[in-house]
Amino acid sequence: MKREEVLMEALPYIQQFHGKTLVIKLGGHAMVDPVILENAIRDAVLLHYIGIRVVLVHGGGPEISEKMKQMGKEAVFVGGLRVTDEETLEIAQMVLVGKINNGIVSLIAKCGARGVGLSGNDGNLIIARKMDPKKVKIDGVLQDVDLGHVGEIEWVDPAILNTLLDNKYVPVISPIAIDRAGGSLNINADTAAGDIAVALKAYKLINMTDVDGVMDTTKTNVYRKLSIDQANDLLKSKVIGEGMIPKVTSVINAVENGVSFAHIINGNIEHNLLLELFTKEGVGTMITFR
Repeated sequence: MKREEVLMEALPYIQQFHGKTLVIKLGGHAMVDPVILENAIRDAVLLHYIGIRVVLVHGGGPEISEKMKQMGKEAVFVGGLRVTDEETLEIAQMVLVGKINNGIVSLIAKCGARGVGLSGNDGNLIIARKMDPKKVKIDGVLQDVDLGHVGEIEWVDPAILNTLLDNKYVPVISPIAIDRAGGSLNINADTAAGDIAVALKAYKLINMTDVDGVMDTTKTNVYRKLSIDQANDLLKSKVIGEGMIPKVTSVINAVENGVSFAHIINGNIEHNLLLELFTKEGVGTMITFR
């Protein structure tokens, strides 16, 4: 397409999204590749400047594991779930809040906008409770495993986010929550992004990950559009694999609770965020209520 045709195709979408809230979850390889991350932030800042209220939520599991290794502590996973003791929680906060979050805020400034870094502790943004022991199959035997300082979200208070958005800031949120006793808990970033989108009554939730979207059984074809019923059927039939389960579950929950559209896209490909939002075909999977 000619450049002017690309711009004209984008126009109705820009009009549709103007003034709306988009929650974007940054994850996957973007958390360890500075070039991919900066490209994603540049696209997010473009959205901000065309009048979209942008909220960023980020993960950082691989960096936490790497930092633990550097500090002489091995990451412990049971049935694919990270066990978070006191020391691991401190390292997670150091990486998520002290490094990744600050780095994203700096990139936003570099791209010409104003970012504000937050964790769920700030302003009681995310209230969580300690997760109950999880039943995990170990050596073929189902066992209860206490994951330590890992939380399940009880409540998201969007007040501080709305204040920032109203004043033209881009909030950047680390997946650390506070419990009712004032302690910190590590929470799943996909779940956090979905719950934040619901609390903000967001128009769209976008999960940027390492895969092209929800794929069929051949793992070569991407579903471009799914209803929540279709997505639930794919979960039940185990077409959706382990790594995608929390992402798809999060976007289903968001759409069930008022978010108009949810998207899962490959964040490793430059400008995929813009192509998903501003072209008719899109590049990932869009999940809607019907």
